[in-house]
Amino acid sequence: MAGLLAAVLTASLAAGCTTADGPRDDGRGRERPPSPGTSETHVNGASVLAVKIDNVRAARPPTGLNAADIVYVEQVEAGLSRLMAVYAQQLPEVIGPVRSARESDLELLGQFDRPMLAFSGAQGRLLPLIGSAPLQAKPPEKAADAYFRGTDRPSPHNLYLRPGRLMSSAPGTSVLTTGFRFGAAPAGGRPETSRTVHFPAARFDFTWSKSQDRWLVAMDGNAARTTDGKRVAAGTVVVQYVKVRRSDFHDSVGNYTPYTETVGSGRAQVLRDGHAYDVNWKRPKATDGTTFTTDDGKPMNFQHGQVWVVFAKAS
Repeated sequence: MAGLLAAVLTASLAAGCTTADGPRDDGRGRERPPSPGTSETHVNGASVLAVKIDNVRAARPPTGLNAADIVYVEQVEAGLSRLMAVYAQQLPEVIGPVRSARESDLELLGQFDRPMLAFSGAQGRLLPLIGSAPLQAKPPEKAADAYFRGTDRPSPHNLYLRPGRLMSSAPGTSVLTTGFRFGAAPAGGRPETSRTVHFPAARFDFTWSKSQDRWLVAMDGNAARTTDGKRVAAGTVVVQYVKVRRSDFHDSVGNYTPYTETVGSGRAQVLRDGHAYDVNWKRPKATDGTTFTTDDGKPMNFQHGQVWVVFAKAS
């Protein structure tokens, strides 16, 4: 499995990923990573690809995570975490490991126009809700040729997706109807070079790297890397404080699934450029994106590059 992934990733780097945005200069003589919402490329009415990615220790390192435009971090059963990676500008050769969906995903994905959701199953009573939601459900049962099992990890942490078998090309940034804005940092903010977010049984650390102009990600105290050895890094980190309540669904041993409410309003901190900004977030309904504004009512601009949104429980 490790050899297969390495070969696939090497071929991907040699050929170049499918992308809707070419390289750009960041103003300091370096190539600037593409950002959600920075172009208007849109392929034939397509929508985003959202992939549920396993994030327990046995599932690491992930594959294809650095190609995502947005990484959402949500709490699941037993206080653990799971990732939802959203792809629009690039489709890597392989993404994974892929795991199951949760009820909260349906509300979160409502901001996109019929998004494609890749996942490996769900609680039995949830499946009809996924089937009736305004999205394109693509579990292995509906797209068997897009998935494969690796051999270097035990099941269920070894299911991988070949996204090119679900969509022919990356749809482009206009499908990222998130409400996010990108541009120069606003005035204010306070210097901050590290931030830790705790879930009951998971921990995320974000450390500012001035040389890379990025927030380096660590999970449970260990530097996060992908299977190609590269560090996981974000241009912007959003710690969004939300209501987390018990849902009606639970796992096989009786652990109830937390439901993360992403519709509503509240407080958040935005980390960019080695600074932290206290902001307000608002999402009136599930079909809306989320807006972030400073206390004087001005839109909060994000840094270019991948965005991580960590849903933390509001006190």
